[in-house]
Amino acid sequence: MATARRDRLADHLQAELSSEALDALEQARQRMLRQQYEELRRAREGLVFGRLDGLDGSVRHVGRVGLRNDGEDSEPLLVDWRAPAARPFYTATAVDPQGQARRRHIRTTGSTVVGVDDEPLDGTLTAELVGEGALLAALDQRRTGRMSTAISTLQREQDNIIRAEATGPLIVQGGPGTGKTVVALHRVAYLLFAHRQMADQAVLVLGPSPRFLQYIAQVLPALGETAVVSATCDTLLPEIHVGRDESRPLAEIKGRALWQPALENYVTSLLPRPRELKLRWEGEFYVITAPTVAQALASAVQGRPYHRARAAFTEQLHHLLADAVVEQREALMNEMEEGFEDILARVDKDMRHDHHPGTTPTGSDIDGLLSEEEIEQLRSRIAENATIARFIEAWWPTLDAETLLCDFLTDRTLLARFAPQLSPDEITAVSAEPTPWASSDIPLLDALADQLGEVEALQPQGEFVADLARRQRGWVYGHVVIDEAQELSEMQWQMVLRRCPSRSITAVGDIDQAEAAHRQTSWAQAVRAAFGDRWTAAELTICYRTPREVMDLTEPVLKKAGSRNAPPRAVRSSGIRPWELTITSAELAGAAAQAVRQLQRRWHGGTVGVVAPADRIAELLAVLSDVPVLTASQSKGLEWDATLLVDPQGIAAEPRGWNGLYVALTRCTQELGQLILTQRSP
Repeated sequence: MATARRDRLADHLQAELSSEALDALEQARQRMLRQQYEELRRAREGLVFGRLDGLDGSVRHVGRVGLRNDGEDSEPLLVDWRAPAARPFYTATAVDPQGQARRRHIRTTGSTVVGVDDEPLDGTLTAELVGEGALLAALDQRRTGRMSTAISTLQREQDNIIRAEATGPLIVQGGPGTGKTVVALHRVAYLLFAHRQMADQAVLVLGPSPRFLQYIAQVLPALGETAVVSATCDTLLPEIHVGRDESRPLAEIKGRALWQPALENYVTSLLPRPRELKLRWEGEFYVITAPTVAQALASAVQGRPYHRARAAFTEQLHHLLADAVVEQREALMNEMEEGFEDILARVDKDMRHDHHPGTTPTGSDIDGLLSEEEIEQLRSRIAENATIARFIEAWWPTLDAETLLCDFLTDRTLLARFAPQLSPDEITAVSAEPTPWASSDIPLLDALADQLGEVEALQPQGEFVADLARRQRGWVYGHVVIDEAQELSEMQWQMVLRRCPSRSITAVGDIDQAEAAHRQTSWAQAVRAAFGDRWTAAELTICYRTPREVMDLTEPVLKKAGSRNAPPRAVRSSGIRPWELTITSAELAGAAAQAVRQLQRRWHGGTVGVVAPADRIAELLAVLSDVPVLTASQSKGLEWDATLLVDPQGIAAEPRGWNGLYVALTRCTQELGQLILTQRSP
């Protein structure tokens, strides 16, 4: 019934969309209909996945979208998973049944039911997990290299975070396999459903890498959401690209919060100082006094970015010049009335200049004084005058953020003046780095561009709000979701704040998996510069992905990483013990190729991934062309059925290597193999 209803609605919407939109109102309606159609189209698979039987005898079916039978007053045929009525499907337990007698998980292929799991909620069965059978079946499925939705198997602690209030920063700590990314993405879908106004501003999803964004690419569209922009911190600035790697020590220096006030003060120092301005207009010089200029400057700046303040001052200067011209003309007329013949000749000359043949005499044509309309025309001519524009450009120039940042970072005197917290050695290190830009330069460039502001506003283009947001550096989002948030530097957190000044932010990550150059080892340290202590903490404690056999290996690694946290509790066993093979460096390529072939045969239809130290990647890529070969950092957030971990000692020896090894160990859903090297070449 639900499938047939979905098909009828989709066909109806498609027919509506075939008509041509004639005006703006109709175009807006068509955009809304197209979004509804896309939501129904993507809900073809897994349309119905749950049922709630109430203690009062009521029955509700839960699914990807909400559907009603024909008629506005009819009972819902299907309750949207994001609706309040569906929440007991994720949160009811035998201890707290929330008015429910039974929960049913339904697995389908198309409109055919292929599996059913029933959970009594009357106390006769006390399962640890919500929909344990459906959840474990989903976890045991082969991985495809792309993330899928989990709306049918979300757990209570996950659902609590998904539906949490969005009034301030929410920082979610979760170890490997706890579903951090699932929670983050389903929270986006929930917020856009529950707070429709967010769709007008779009939601920004920040991930750690392009590979990760590709991995999650189809999740939000599958959940019916299109008002979403996905990016990394490196790609947030339109048309700016990272073209250089740099050392970890230098990246750590550039990531510090000190750069925010340093760049703000630097731009403030570039504002012009009040002085007397002498402007030439139609052969005469007019003086704008220093006090008047100072007053106009103070009024124009008032917290505005550099270029917006410049535009405001320019408009005021046009008015001041026009006023000076009018005042001088009135003074000349007064002198003329007192009988100064030489002045009279000059006034006559001005009047002839302003008069155009074929026009009706008004204002100055009658008595020599300018009418309000003529004064407005004078201001327009001043605003369009190229000579005046060149004067303003020379006194208050437009600036380019890239050029300005390059000048700032390569000038030791400027660095010492505006960033006095830096040591002489740190100043030398910063000033020695040329362009192209490195990853740690992007937040500095963003901060500087924000202080400068846009020279001209972009004209709206594109059909969806996400298209507009993607093109504009200064776009303000309704909400920001950050995955692998532990990797953000203090300056990257400032980038996030600029895009969401309301602080409606959800950040998920595992502080114990941090591999970035910054020195933060706790969430309090990581977000202090951005939020102070005004943020809310949440935690995911259960590992669903990584089998118990693998998680048992992680506790000593965490201790060596300096963590105070216990690893998350694994709730499933794959029945496969992790294995090791000890080899020499000379045997590495052949052993890795053979091990991958064996894993691919065992996990046919699934995925295999290889994680290795950075100095082994090239050697392994030469013999492994059909599987991902990644460093620990690159593998973050990804998962495979089987992982081949190459040279774990080498990973541990890298900067923050024990954190990296913790990441590498926990990428598999079924099997972990390790190649241990008896010796490492230098």
